[in-house]
Amino acid sequence: MHMIRTALLTAAAAGLAATALASVPAAAAPAPAPAPKFLSAEELPASHTPWTAGPVRKGLPEYGAVCTGETTPAAGTRHREFRTELDTGARQIITVAPTTAKAKALAAKLRTSFETCLDRLKEQDPGLEGESFYHGRVNVADGAHVYSIDTSYPEVGSTDIGLYSVGRDGRAVTVVEWGQLGDLDGAPLEGFRKTTRTAVAKLY
Repeated sequence: MHMIRTALLTAAAAGLAATALASVPAAAAPAPAPAPKFLSAEELPASHTPWTAGPVRKGLPEYGAVCTGETTPAAGTRHREFRTELDTGARQIITVAPTTAKAKALAAKLRTSFETCLDRLKEQDPGLEGESFYHGRVNVADGAHVYSIDTSYPEVGSTDIGLYSVGRDGRAVTVVEWGQLGDLDGAPLEGFRKTTRTAVAKLY
């Protein structure tokens, strides 16, 4: 009887303890960090016809990210396409890395991807000619960097100009791409720098 009574008392004490714990409100879970914000159509460089923004989609773009497609991870990445009625298009890609250190490393790899992109394109297509330039740093958040790649096919007389930027704010890394027919002289470089500044500032 003594053992049974002791067991019952122990069980009762445990029940009271459990009831007491249950009555203590659980600490609220921390709210998840807000998702980084994308550019709107009005924040793209000025164009002869209005920009139209597509939906924000998860993962990497299906096509077209020729310089960074093998560098940017699909996990934690979203993208948005922009277009005009003329031969001008743009894209923004945002990746949220697991840590700030990994985001910093990704931004560095993306910079290298743009710095070496033209040489890699020429290796794939010996008929391609072009020039690439680094246009400096944009002082916003953890920094952004602007590049241009001017390509042409002399045999057919076509020329294309692309402007690119890589920027970071904490764990978020963004790439902005802009392209149209023509060359660097006709590209809105200052407008693109402003767009880059806005893109990084809007991340968080």
